[in-house]
Order: sequence, then structure tokens, then C-alpha cells
Amino acid sequence: MTQEISIQNNTFTMHPSGGMLWHEKRMLLIADVHLGKVSHFRKHGSAVPLRAVAANFDQLTRVADYYQAQSICFLGDLFHSSLNTEWKLFEKWVRSRDETLILIAGNHDIISPVKYENLDIDIYSEFQSNGFLLTHHPEEREGFFNFCGHIHPGIRLGGIGRQVLKLSCFFKTENQLILPAFGTFTGNYYLEPQPGNQVFAITKNEVIPIQ
Repeated sequence: MTQEISIQNNTFTMHPSGGMLWHEKRMLLIADVHLGKVSHFRKHGSAVPLRAVAANFDQLTRVADYYQAQSICFLGDLFHSSLNTEWKLFEKWVRSRDETLILIAGNHDIISPVKYENLDIDIYSEFQSNGFLLTHHPEEREGFFNFCGHIHPGIRLGGIGRQVLKLSCFFKTENQLILPAFGTFTGNYYLEPQPGNQVFAITKNEVIPIQ
């Protein structure tokens, strides 16, 4: 179901939801949830099923309950745009959790920091610890291994004939690992792996290393 990987003598476990546990820090990493996006599009006339709203919160609860981490670090784009009806659902979800919540601000995180502070959520532009650099946008910085989001990485897998399977993935290069978009209503940017890259595709129930 999950896949474990060792990076710089630290252990990380990738979950099919797109979340990843950093064992040594007891920290759950999650990128690009884009809460509020469903309501934003519905408000502007898009035919998006209302159940997609609940799906994001249900998935957050499942992975958080599964790992029982000490903290949850959102790697940007937690909320898609300005305040809408999903913020009340987010407040309710936050109050149901015991973990310390951290937000690395992304380009979509335009809601006033005061709203997050009122929920005891700490906001940073980046987070450094033990030679690891947590950001929203991918960054290359000497002396650090970077965990990030923003890209919404995906992989195309060829099948029989002209069949193509498209999946979200964890995408690792020498000094960086890009997490998949966690949100249920997000697209993918399909990357072309190069020699030395590691790709872990995710399905509903498992994380699959791609050779």
C-alpha cells in the first residue's frame, strides 16, 4: 500500500493519498490541497459535483488518522483562492485535530494570515531542518534536499497498443522530491523522467515504484 524511502539517513513513507510521513520528525507532509477550489468553480457555474468538497476533507482525515503524526506541514496552496463556504468546513476540521499545523505559503494562499493565526496555524515562506528544505515552489539550494509541491507531478505509462495510463506521482531527483497534488479537484503536469530520477505513481490504494 505505502512505499518507504531513505533520504540522507532519514526515513519517509509515501501514502496513496499523496501525503508523506517524515518519521524522524513525526511530520506529515501534504502539498496542494486546494481547498475551496470546488466551491469557487461551482460559484462560477462549473458543473462540479458537491461531493468533491467532502472528498478532500475525508481524505485529509484518513491520512492524518493513519499516521498519527505530531505535526502536519502543508507545502503550499492549502486554500485555492479567497474565502468561501469551505473555510467554515476547514475551521471545523482543524478543531477536530490534535496535530500542530504548519503552512508553507504558496502562490494560491492569499487568505489573510490572521485567519490562520486564529486557528493556531503557523505560516512560513520556507522551513529548514536537518539539511532538508521545505518549500512550495521547487528550489535548488546548496547543502539542502528540497521537498516541495506546486508542480502537481504526473506520469504517463504506455500500455498495449496506444493505451496510455495517466497517474499522479511522487517525483524524485538527486536533491529534490516533488509531492503530488493532494486535492481531489486538481490537474497534473506530466513529467518526463531522466536517468537517475525515481518515480512513484499513486493509485487509489497503493504507491507503485516505476522502473
